[in-house]
Amino acid sequence: MTATISAASTLEMLNERIVACERCPRLRDYCTAVAEKKRRAWRDFDYWGKPVPSFGDPEARVLLVGLAPGAHGSNRTGRPFTGDGSGDFLYPLLHRAGFASQPSAMHRQDGMVLRDAWITSVVRCAPPRNKPLPEEIARCSPFLDEEIEALTRVRVIVCLGKIGFDGVVAHLMRTGQVERRGQLLFGHGVEYAIPGRSAVEASRSRPAKRWLLASYHPSLQNTNTGKLTAAMMLQVLRRAQSLAGNEAQAEGTNA
Repeated sequence: MTATISAASTLEMLNERIVACERCPRLRDYCTAVAEKKRRAWRDFDYWGKPVPSFGDPEARVLLVGLAPGAHGSNRTGRPFTGDGSGDFLYPLLHRAGFASQPSAMHRQDGMVLRDAWITSVVRCAPPRNKPLPEEIARCSPFLDEEIEALTRVRVIVCLGKIGFDGVVAHLMRTGQVERRGQLLFGHGVEYAIPGRSAVEASRSRPAKRWLLASYHPSLQNTNTGKLTAAMMLQVLRRAQSLAGNEAQAEGTNA
């Protein structure tokens, strides 16, 4: 119980720092401008317009890592994958897999609760054209490092899209969990055992093995064209669920 409270407190304080972040002037200017101009469909909505904090269960064994908030989705609602097409695709599947308490995500006060899952992104501000600059990803990376360190029960990291995947691989390299990228290549449904642990992790009680999974990003560009289907996404979520809770099965699989 004490560990849970500690993790929740650490993550809450980290989220407060994320919301207050001003490290990337280009992104902050863009998010502010979008929040002021709004979109006609949401002209009466009070946009969040700030860096978007992470969301979920502090005891999560599954971590989902996306790209960045959507300009009129998370940047409007203030919660990951909430209020846009990506969330409309993802949350019903998280619900079917048992990670989400309800299938729809509309706003921060809609009652959504995540179970055994935590959702974050490699960039916390909505970028123009959904394309953060390399230096903006780098400035945000310490938040991801701290977050993963605080989520002490995570056993499976699911990367949503290539930028999310690359961001997690960079984290693994920064923290000494892998020496080099090697064969850690992005692709839908790929699965890798994370072969090492950081020095900090080694001093704590951590699962002996963790797993890195990837999926195409649930953007409308992918879902509307059929590049990513509900069945494909659900298969990845089910696999994450299995790896997080079944050590015997996890030990027998590697990619």
